[in-house]
Formats: sequence, structure tokens, C-alpha cells
Amino acid sequence: MLKRLLHSALIVLASLAPAAAYETKASAAWVYDLTTQTVLLEKDADIPLPPASMSKLMTLNMLFEALRAGTVSMDTQFSVSTRAKEMGGSTMFLNEMDRPTVEELIRGIVINSGNDACVVVAEGLAGSEETFSRQMTERARALGMSNSTFMNSSGWPAEGHRMSLHDLGILATRLITEFPEYYPYFAMTGFNYEDRAPSNANNRNPLLGLGVGADGLKTGHTQEAGYGLVGSAEQNGRRIVFVISGLTSEAERRQEAEALTNWAFRQFVLRTLAKGGTRLAEAEVHMGAAEMVGLVVENDLTLLLPALALAQEGIKAEAVYHGPISAPIAAGQVLGELVLDLPDMEDIRVPLVAEADVPVGGFGKHLSVAASALMARVSGS
Repeated sequence: MLKRLLHSALIVLASLAPAAAYETKASAAWVYDLTTQTVLLEKDADIPLPPASMSKLMTLNMLFEALRAGTVSMDTQFSVSTRAKEMGGSTMFLNEMDRPTVEELIRGIVINSGNDACVVVAEGLAGSEETFSRQMTERARALGMSNSTFMNSSGWPAEGHRMSLHDLGILATRLITEFPEYYPYFAMTGFNYEDRAPSNANNRNPLLGLGVGADGLKTGHTQEAGYGLVGSAEQNGRRIVFVISGLTSEAERRQEAEALTNWAFRQFVLRTLAKGGTRLAEAEVHMGAAEMVGLVVENDLTLLLPALALAQEGIKAEAVYHGPISAPIAAGQVLGELVLDLPDMEDIRVPLVAEADVPVGGFGKHLSVAASALMARVSGS
């Protein structure tokens, strides 16, 4: 028998309402609350699209992994090939006589969006950009980025060079969480290698310095891709990651990025719904020393919820278990789940565990159960 119980302790949920759906101007978008691992918005997020310079984040991931493995250090110097020097678009203005360090190349990729710096890294780590591109694709697939294929290290327009915005979000989340020692580079606003490129010395991220907590990650633009941004911001202990693509201008990208950031922080709120150990429901026990066992959340139940109140549509909560549950039962044993039904969002499911031990019932209990079963048969015959 499937038991569904709604405990009065969660009646607070009825006053919470869904956030108004955000209508983004971007042709594709993905917004993620990293603190609670909640997707707030998806729009064509799993379609492989031209990523432009946003795919430079994968080149940086490969470089950070090499640093972590010890195959290079921040002081390691790389040579510059003629191919790297001749890259067009955004550059550090490197030449064959230069020997930039890994640290300088990180700055050149993050801040200057240097196509030449990406080729230097690719050739320095893998021998050729073609080999490096294959390695990038293989590594992306291993990291769960199934809609990413790389034809080069810089995001230069090329047939088949594609990433989904969801994949870019996975990558951004990885850079933030796995490489905290290098993440501060994404918040740096200026770098002018050898005083060669004053016109290209500023970080293009339009959110840096706006006071919204932004500290990364990477812009992108080509005629085919439009204007895009992989961004992240932190406010009051919450961090969001977002990816937008297909905007028509720098101004529209800036306005949409700021609007999305404000929406993500203002339309959702962290709320502790129940403390760990709080009894939220009870489950029937079969052949136990007690007839009921409390169902509790093991840890504090803190969730990201829509912030606006809407009287006619709230959030439903129910405790679900298959019962009665046969004894013995151990405290902390998972017996069911709490299901939260949030409008315009996926259901949230949280394990419910036994509040206390329930041993098998004694001889008298067994007789009582047996007698009850017999009487049920007699009455039903």
C-alpha cells in the first residue's frame, strides 16, 4: 500500500509561489544555482552551437589540469610558432621571439581573449593544435559534456566546432569548484603583455565592476554565434552560473547578463524548511515493537525556492513510503522520501529516514497480528 501523508510542519510552503518565468532575449540560455545545484532556467541549452571564444574555457581547463598534474608550472615558458603569431582576432600580439610563461598565457586567454595564446598552449601541451583539439573533445566527453566537439583551441569559426550551453555551464562549474586557486584570474580586469596591446588590455566581461558579485568567466562573439557570455556571480553565500548566447550586440549582452543575474538572486530565496531530525510524518510498522515510526530528514532541509507569494498557487509537500514497513527498523534507515512539488520547477525529492530503532515485536505482538489476520479471513469469507 502506498502511503501519502502531508505533515503540518510544512504548511509554510503554501505561502510560497513560483518565480515569474523569465523571458530571455538570448537565443539560448542556461542558469544554474551552484549553491543548491538547481537549474533555474533552460532555453535550447542542449543544442550544440558555435561557442566562439567561450570555448577557450576548455583550453584553460586543459592547462589547469596540466598544472595540477605537475607537467607544467606557472613559470614554465612556452615557445611561439608562426602559426600562433599569425592568428587574427583578439590577441596578445605575441611573436616568435617571445617566451610567455604559463601565468602570462592564462592572463592572455582570460583577459585579452588571445587566440594566439590559445595556440601557444595547444602546441606547448600537445605538439599541435589538431592533437590538442582531439584531446579537448575526449576530455570533455569524459567530464559529461556530450554535446561538445572542438576543432581548435580558440573558438575560431570552424565547421563542427560546437558546444551546448549546458556543457559550457558544466565546464564553468568545474573551473570554479575544482580549480579555486586559479579562478581569481577570471575577475582580473586588465593585462597588457609587454605594453603591446593597450586597446585590447581590458577584460570584456561586462558584469565586472557593476556591484552584482560577478567574478567570471568568459565572453564570446562571432558573426555566426552572436554575442555570448559564460558568467558567474556570488551574493550572500549563493553562487549562480549562467550561459547566454545569440545576443545582437555588446550592449544587449550586458543588459541581458545583468538582468539575468538580478532575476536569479531576487526571484529565489534559500529557505530552511525543516531542521535535521524533525518528524515530518509517521509510517506504519508491521510486526514491530511499535505500531508507528517517525519519518525525519537526516540533515537540515534547506532549499532554493521561488520568492514571490501567490495565493492561488503554492508548493505542495508530501511524505511518500511503501508500507506498512516490516520490523526490524534501524534509526537512520531510509524508508521513504519527501516530495516537494514546485510550480514551473522539477519536483524535489529528499530521503526520509527512520527516527528511531523499531525491533521486532514480542510473542504477544505476534499473537495479536496472527489473530487479526485470521479474523480478517473469517470476516471476508
